[in-house]
Amino acid sequence: MIRKFKFLLPVVFIMGFSTSFKSVENTDPKDKVLITILNYVLTQWHYHPQDINDSFSNNLFNSFIEDLDPTKRYFLQSDIDEFSKFKNDLDDQIKKEDVSFFNLVFERFSQRTEESKLYYKEILKNSFNFTTIDTLNVDYETKAYAASKNELLINWEKQLKFSTLSKLYDKLNDEEDKLKKDASYKIKTIEALEIEARKSTLENMDEYFMRLDELTETDWFSTYINCISKEFDPHTNYYDPEAKKGFDQDISGKLEGIGARLQKKNDYTKVSELVSGGPAWKQGELEAEDIILKVGQGDEEPISIVGMRLTDAIQYIKGKKGTEVKLTVKKVDGSTKVISIIRDIVELEETFVKSSVVKKDNRTFGVIHLPKFYIDFDEKNYRNSTTDMVQEIERLKKENVEGLVLDLRNNGGGSLQTAIEISGLFINKGPIVQVKSRDKMAEVLKDVDPTIQWDGPLVVLVNEFSASASEIFAAAMQDYKRAVIIGGKQTYGKGTVQRVLDLNRYHNLKEDIGALKMTIQKFYRINGGSTQLEGVHSDIMLPDRFTYMEIGERDLTNPLKYDKVPEANYSLWNKYENYNIAINNSKKRVASNNNFKLIDENAKWLKNSQDDTLIYLSLDAFKKDIENNKNESSKFKSIRDFTTNLTFNSPLYELPIIEADKDLADKRSAWHKNLKKDIYVDEALNVLSELKLKPQHHLVKN
Repeated sequence: MIRKFKFLLPVVFIMGFSTSFKSVENTDPKDKVLITILNYVLTQWHYHPQDINDSFSNNLFNSFIEDLDPTKRYFLQSDIDEFSKFKNDLDDQIKKEDVSFFNLVFERFSQRTEESKLYYKEILKNSFNFTTIDTLNVDYETKAYAASKNELLINWEKQLKFSTLSKLYDKLNDEEDKLKKDASYKIKTIEALEIEARKSTLENMDEYFMRLDELTETDWFSTYINCISKEFDPHTNYYDPEAKKGFDQDISGKLEGIGARLQKKNDYTKVSELVSGGPAWKQGELEAEDIILKVGQGDEEPISIVGMRLTDAIQYIKGKKGTEVKLTVKKVDGSTKVISIIRDIVELEETFVKSSVVKKDNRTFGVIHLPKFYIDFDEKNYRNSTTDMVQEIERLKKENVEGLVLDLRNNGGGSLQTAIEISGLFINKGPIVQVKSRDKMAEVLKDVDPTIQWDGPLVVLVNEFSASASEIFAAAMQDYKRAVIIGGKQTYGKGTVQRVLDLNRYHNLKEDIGALKMTIQKFYRINGGSTQLEGVHSDIMLPDRFTYMEIGERDLTNPLKYDKVPEANYSLWNKYENYNIAINNSKKRVASNNNFKLIDENAKWLKNSQDDTLIYLSLDAFKKDIENNKNESSKFKSIRDFTTNLTFNSPLYELPIIEADKDLADKRSAWHKNLKKDIYVDEALNVLSELKLKPQHHLVKN
């Protein structure tokens, strides 16, 4: 259980080797054409085009170097000094189709990685001394490049020592577990276990560099192109032909694997989202913010993916339906855990709207979960989130529910069209969102259907991962005072819309050059504010374990700025009798709730743990650090043990369906158990039961 972000790709210490490497120079005319097209498309059509000048060049320089060597274990300061002659020239190179900077950096990177192959194989022949007092600091952002090869190699030795120490610690624990199960078991010596740990590290390194060698010049050039696109904003991304296939597969919802969306965080592969209904979701142990350290195929020795490119890490995690993958993950509380998942086709049914019925204080309420604002643009008759939401509300109305909780937590967005339509289900008609294109006035997008599907009390649950279309809906409900918004301090803060452009339409080459996902618009609330960076601030703020972590749009590089447009013309819903009273009463409950106080304390501890970048390299100190984290984590056990006396059930229409579908029945049972233990849903229901409509207001029955 090491502190967060302390896991590194093992690298090594050795001196005095001569190395050979393959000198590579990019002379592909396709790549030069790609730069020209990218420059044209971005400057002509991006919502907020950047000036391709010396400042842009400087930022691009830093971005590309950081992407190649984020942990500063390959390049020397002398390399950076040599590269720096291009620091203010990359803008000119882009305009001239000049790739000499890429050629130089890529060639040097190839040289340094070839050198490192010799280093690790030689150094791993010798045992490490884990009794000496030593530490490793992994604060990469403030870490300087090595001034000399000796300094660089010392850093490598420490990193490799840590990797082996981590494996040794696991092996020592395994030996203790075996002895507990069998008193006659003969424990291996620490010397024997150290040899096994080094061998495992060697195998991981061999595998890593084998995967590294599989990357082509095109792969690395795509990295460079993406650094150019990312200078415009974090959601403008280039997809080479292979990456575009993966993107198409992702947005189609047809996934074969574990059903988790991953992202790169420095040297690590982090779980950013679980696909509802996927194998990982059903298994129940993998969570957003988990860091995947190792991947094992069935009973095979796990491979470390620390330091591995995200696309390569995904290849290890993906696999055929029915096969087993074992993930060694680092949880946000600092603990490590091996999670076994059977790969499968991710079932789309669980990405759709679902609902539950709950009794509270002899009253009936409905909880609706909307994972995303889905739509199929190719098949108009295919189900979408609007029609599904209408259907679900009608089913709940038949059960005489008196209020609804709409759960948008972890909803990353989706279709703008369905966000507008679903908003319209809860109001008469009127503005929902404003959309602004480049150099144009904001356009007010309205719900024009006077039909109200639900006009009763409404509470919307959000968190830091509610983004984009979720924020449009939550903002509209808040601006109209139609619903009470409950959740974290603010939602994700993504107020932009992207479009995927086929770059092949801009050239006459025979080769496919890929596509560009580009930001073309910004969203604005009907009150004139933007969800960009600010997100939606909850009416009732509930602390959670991510409260103090840097996970929003505002924490990304080059996000578009927050701004405002004129307010749209709209009228408040004004049907609640005690809207502000219910909110204030909830705030008082939260302030006096010991569980919420403990959650906030836990969030602060997690943040401090994340910020602690010092690793101990002696076995005793390493063990002590782990025990300290275990003891600290145990203080928050009551949070994990929290439960309510509520009972959540499927709507009546679903009972015969789940009776015939065991898998669906298991999913619903797991969801209902989670709802019962969900302190946020519990408080949402408290607010819902307190909200009162004005006497003259009557619920729509059909």
